[in-house]
Order: sequence, then structure tokens, then C-alpha cells
Amino acid sequence: MIGKTELAQRLAQRTGLSTSRAAEVLNAVFDTITEALASGEEVRITGFGTFRVAQTRERRGRHPRTGEPMVIPGRKRPAFSAGSALVEAVQKGKAPGG
Repeated sequence: MIGKTELAQRLAQRTGLSTSRAAEVLNAVFDTITEALASGEEVRITGFGTFRVAQTRERRGRHPRTGEPMVIPGRKRPAFSAGSALVEAVQKGKAPGG
């Protein structure tokens, strides 16, 4: 698994930025995507994928401790759909252009 720190290090290696500057850029990208989703916007990165907000429906369930029936409220959640270039890269096991 690659965490945010290693992602920033890899970004720094590819771009020539310092690791701290790459981390700032990465955080800015994540913050921008988060803000867009929070305001209901969709974020489409051509070839990579689309981030959007999905609405789950209210549904019936059971309380895990008591087994009593209950209603689980609907909610908003972030969703991601992979783009064709990302899907193809994963299938081939290598990065696009690599």
C-alpha cells in the first residue's frame, strides 16, 4: 500500500519538486477535489476517472446488538469511477506510456 507520504515522494521524484513542495501540491489537489464534492460538483479527470457524490437510499436493517428492525437513513457518499486509461493500465500492469 502506498500512503500519502510515499505518493508525495514519488511525485517529487517525477517532477523535480522537493518532497515538501510535492506534499503541498498533493494536499491542494485533495482539498480541491474534496471542496468540489462537498458543494455537489463532479470532478472529471480525463483518462483517470470521475469523482462524484452518490446518494444512498434509506433502507431497512437490523440493530447489530438487539436484532431489532430499524431504518438506516440514506446519505451522501463519495464515489469514484475509473477512466478507460486507468482501467487499461491496471489490466496491463503498467503505467500509461510506460
